[in-house]
Amino acid sequence: MAIGASVGKGASNEIADVLVVQHLLNDWLGDTGQKLLPTTGNCGPLTIAAIEAFQTRVLGATKPDGRIDPGGRTWSALSTRTANAPAPAPTPTPTPTAVLSGAAWWHANQARFPNSAAIGDLVPAFRDAVTDFIEALREAGATVKVSATRRNRTRAQLMHYSWRIAHGSIVPKDVPAIPGCAIKWDHKDLARSKQGAQEMVDLFGIAFQPSLTSRHIEGRAIDMTIGWAGTIQLRDKAGKLRALGAPRSGDTNKDLHAIGATYGVRKLVSDPPHWSDDGR
Repeated sequence: MAIGASVGKGASNEIADVLVVQHLLNDWLGDTGQKLLPTTGNCGPLTIAAIEAFQTRVLGATKPDGRIDPGGRTWSALSTRTANAPAPAPTPTPTPTAVLSGAAWWHANQARFPNSAAIGDLVPAFRDAVTDFIEALREAGATVKVSATRRNRTRAQLMHYSWRIAHGSIVPKDVPAIPGCAIKWDHKDLARSKQGAQEMVDLFGIAFQPSLTSRHIEGRAIDMTIGWAGTIQLRDKAGKLRALGAPRSGDTNKDLHAIGATYGVRKLVSDPPHWSDDGR
């Protein structure tokens, strides 16, 4: 079994090649208890989301490109899986001995806790709602760029506590242990502890105190930039066409927000790219 050209985001997407990829993806999706793709030969958002999820979970990609090229790494991994057998579990990364917080810790460890931009990593109900909404947008001629979906819970905790230690709202000894993450916040000197935390704040690029509770952490939110030219006709969930003109931005167009809500994708107006299942 082979493909003659690329499949996925920005690819050739010949029907025969897409069908091969969809069947192989369904083998993996079925083995891992996930919802199967419709095998239509059309490479839409569901297929691209499944490719991104495969690249993230099986290949460990932190920035999945949603594309499969003949002879490429993703094709090799997908095509050589044993039919109807679960994909082998990735080899666990050994947990390092706890070391002091700071720039050295960040450079050595932060990549173990990546965030995701794959739609497939959202919780199933919201994933399906987002997929349908994005498919309708693209069919109408809008552009959609997804920048973030699921936020790594451990990463969120690291960001939250490094900010709080650096800003003096918690002392290092009171920071709870983070499961699966070996880090020592207390340098036995408050000034050095705060310096180590501040180094991590700077490297994470934090501007405001990060939350420990977030729809992104729960897999119930997506950050995406939406735009279009002129006036487009966008279908709501019921299939009714609605005209969308200015402002031509997903951030501020209230008519678009109303259409998104029919799919169960609701806009948080105070956060320009943020959509979630409840508008928070």
